[in-house]
Amino acid sequence: MRLFKQLLIVFVALALLAGALMVFSYDIIKIQWVGFMGLQPSFGNMEEPLPVPARSIPVDGPAYIPGGIAPENPVPADAISLARGAALYAIHCQMCHGVDHDGRGPVGNLFQTTRPADLNSVLVQSLSDGGIFLVISNGFNLMPALNENLTVRERWDLVNFVRSLTVPAP
Repeated sequence: MRLFKQLLIVFVALALLAGALMVFSYDIIKIQWVGFMGLQPSFGNMEEPLPVPARSIPVDGPAYIPGGIAPENPVPADAISLARGAALYAIHCQMCHGVDHDGRGPVGNLFQTTRPADLNSVLVQSLSDGGIFLVISNGFNLMPALNENLTVRERWDLVNFVRSLTVPAP
């Protein structure tokens, strides 16, 4: 009888221990473990980027200085730049602006209130190279900013490609 009582006490103790482990393993009671990753400042994807430090120039060269005028195009519109711009357009722009550059891409057609710009239009083609560069860099209306996705050189190649599109006759 004594052995039976001792075994019963051991089994009850093991059952209580197993029950306590089950409670914690099934997230009934949550314990906050110290995680130092959560204690440091961080930024999510495409979240407000930090401003450029004063008196610094990016590795790719100056793209735009706040408060200044639109930048000048430093990349000549040669065949290499136009080919790179066409490839970048197909990857980053064509889904909204379309194959014919008229703002009727598969995603652009889904917009209800504001259509993507017709890149062949007189309005777009009348912008300066720096103006087109700033729109590509900072975005406009529903267009996202591409300054974190494309290097400065790639954005200028896109500018040269957009500039090479023909303006339709009135």
